[in-house]
Amino acid sequence: MDALDPEDRPTIAERSTLSVVIPALNEERGIQAILQRVLAQRDALRRAGLASIEVLVVDDGSTDQTTERVATYRDVKLIRHERNRGYGAALKTGFAAASGDLLAFLDADGTYPPESLPILCRALAERNADLVIGSRMLSPDSEMPMVRRVGNTVFAALLSVVGSRKISDSASGMRVFRRAALVSIYPLPDGLDFTPAMSTRALYEGLTMVEVPIPYKERVGASKLNPLKDGVRFLRSILWTALLYDPQRLFGALGTLMLLGALLLGLGPTLYYVQHRGLLEGMIYRLFAVLILSVAGVNVLAFGLTCQAILGLLPARRRPPPGLPKAWRGKLAALGIAMIFAGLGLMTPAAVEWLHTRQITSHWSYFAAGGTLILTGLEMATWLLLLMILQELTTRDVRARRDLST
Repeated sequence: MDALDPEDRPTIAERSTLSVVIPALNEERGIQAILQRVLAQRDALRRAGLASIEVLVVDDGSTDQTTERVATYRDVKLIRHERNRGYGAALKTGFAAASGDLLAFLDADGTYPPESLPILCRALAERNADLVIGSRMLSPDSEMPMVRRVGNTVFAALLSVVGSRKISDSASGMRVFRRAALVSIYPLPDGLDFTPAMSTRALYEGLTMVEVPIPYKERVGASKLNPLKDGVRFLRSILWTALLYDPQRLFGALGTLMLLGALLLGLGPTLYYVQHRGLLEGMIYRLFAVLILSVAGVNVLAFGLTCQAILGLLPARRRPPPGLPKAWRGKLAALGIAMIFAGLGLMTPAAVEWLHTRQITSHWSYFAAGGTLILTGLEMATWLLLLMILQELTTRDVRARRDLST
């Protein structure tokens, strides 16, 4: 399923219920305060165009008095996990049990302000959005610890690069979104990396995302976030999700950097050879580096574009961005073949000499340059042949139907 069509996206006035899901794990110290604040938003939410609010708490295997304290609220729906399954799993359980067409979530530790829910709901309606994120980074009143602020800045910058759209808070735990968006953004992980994965998938699925500044407070009780462990998990989640949608962006950039490195390393020996008609023995290491970087760069670049072509064959909800233009394929294939012949030209005289005299007097640089050209050209030519095969498979059914209709 593609992004929700703006023409079909209902406004808040047509929605009756906002379901607020609160995941909780050993939050006995703060759960009652946050529930009172959420329930106090009923009138403000009605003024924002909502008929009612539904509050659900998902107890994710708490071992303290969290469950007992939530149970005292008759107008709060309590769902229990018998064991701890994770932050994301708790949210998904809550979404499945919720009845509202609009969904929201926030933490049970008092860090996110329930008083901002009406503001996020208004933004959803006024800006015709699919997902509204409460951004801690845009608010001057944020009390986010420095370690988290730095980490969140890095993750947001990374997501902005891979998603080609500026995001300030990729991991915010306070959001309002349309239930229909779940079809596009699922599946999502069960752990704390639920939120960055959600942001990444929403970007690539073309959902309309809006960020609204919200204040952020120090939590009640001990934090469950491990900056290093969960930071690595967040990074992996963003990169992995991006790879599943647009592998050519990462591998293409990496392969291009390798090829540029090979070009820069090979420039000095090339200029020296043009001036002196020879190479210094110490240059052998640079030329071997050129060989490795050239072959590896083409291989990585080819891998990314091949993955992109394969994604085009799959019945995905959203098609990946286009890969290498067809007009370039023939030219690059010809370049690859030309490189193979150039490399053979450099190495053939030595081979002929060896066949006749069982000796080789040619300088080693001819073998290094020739091997680099042959391996790089061969990789390029075979990769483009693979792209042509994938293109054939992609368009075969369409062309068959066209031929049958003529």
